[in-house]
Amino acid sequence: MRKLSWVTLFLVLLLYFISMCSLYSHMNNKWLVSPPNYVILILSILGLALAILGFKDTSNKSTKVRSWISTVLSLALIFILLGALSFTSIFSGYKQLLTTTHSPDKHYTISFYKTDAGAMGSFGVMGELKGPLWFKRVFYYEGKTDQVDLEWVDNHTISINDQKVNLLNGETVRRSP
Repeated sequence: MRKLSWVTLFLVLLLYFISMCSLYSHMNNKWLVSPPNYVILILSILGLALAILGFKDTSNKSTKVRSWISTVLSLALIFILLGALSFTSIFSGYKQLLTTTHSPDKHYTISFYKTDAGAMGSFGVMGELKGPLWFKRVFYYEGKTDQVDLEWVDNHTISINDQKVNLLNGETVRRSP
């Protein structure tokens, strides 16, 4: 049981680290490498259950302290994630898939979406570069348009609405007319 309190504490701290990486990725338009928020929420609930099980070990005071710390941290993370998921589901707006394209060498997969924030914002087109597993990165956004005209220039350069983007260099484009 003593090992369970350590495992639970490390799990909860790892989930906090993953959540911070996810937040950083969203804020800075970097590769999103963390799993979706609902997966982190499920793992946080598992961490809470393991922390509660850790209270069964009454051998010393440090295991109780670790169980209390794990319980409090996992509860806080659960409430934060529930708030974030609720907020994004209410205020994220509308996103409709327009097209998906592959580079000529099939190395890159890009999906283009029509976005509409409704009364809270504007509409536009967003390009999302797909990676392995659930990894993705938004590399293109153009406001006030609902169409995308694309053509591959070579294996790693694409022309989107007369704007060339080199994916090999990690370029991003944000146009708002």
